[in-house]
Amino acid sequence: METENITVRLEEEKDYQKVEEITRAAFNYPDRVTRGQIGCPYEHWMVHELRHRDGIPELSLVAQLKNGTIVGHIICSKAVVRTENCELPVLNFGPLSVQPEYQRQGVGKALIRAMIEKAKELDYGAILFFGRPEYYPQFGFKEAEIYGVSDAEGYNYSAFMAMELKKGYLKNACGGRFFESDIYNDELNRGTVTEFDRDF
Repeated sequence: METENITVRLEEEKDYQKVEEITRAAFNYPDRVTRGQIGCPYEHWMVHELRHRDGIPELSLVAQLKNGTIVGHIICSKAVVRTENCELPVLNFGPLSVQPEYQRQGVGKALIRAMIEKAKELDYGAILFFGRPEYYPQFGFKEAEIYGVSDAEGYNYSAFMAMELKKGYLKNACGGRFFESDIYNDELNRGTVTEFDRDF
């Protein structure tokens, strides 16, 4: 599938159920239980909750085929980098979801590029998130350690990445720690997620 056959647009209320179904399918790995992860997909609940708190509607985007079929979704949320002297607003993003049969066909890349451009248009300064270090540098993401930012516990590793949307924006974040929405804390939300998935 060529990316020119994909349109990326804002998510609308009529898309909510389909987006959650896509997200559940995208993350429903059979071995999650054996790896010690939550016993049901978690990310569809995350998307559902982000619409009500901490998510940014202007950065909730869907990928749509020419026939109108939605095949992917990305969402950003509010996050901060805290230092001793300031709290710097930044973006977090995820989940990024693509319907399984359309994966590895450019849908995810189209969503990420559209999200970055839209975030710049909306005047956000930086994006920080946790993701695959072998995949995201192609979009301009770097290890957050380069900017002197660590995770909430004070650690750095290759999967913790950052991108400045405004040059020098993270200069004042040096020595700071990244804090995302507690929606991303699966230990905290495990019971709620299980109940949500049961009725999904």
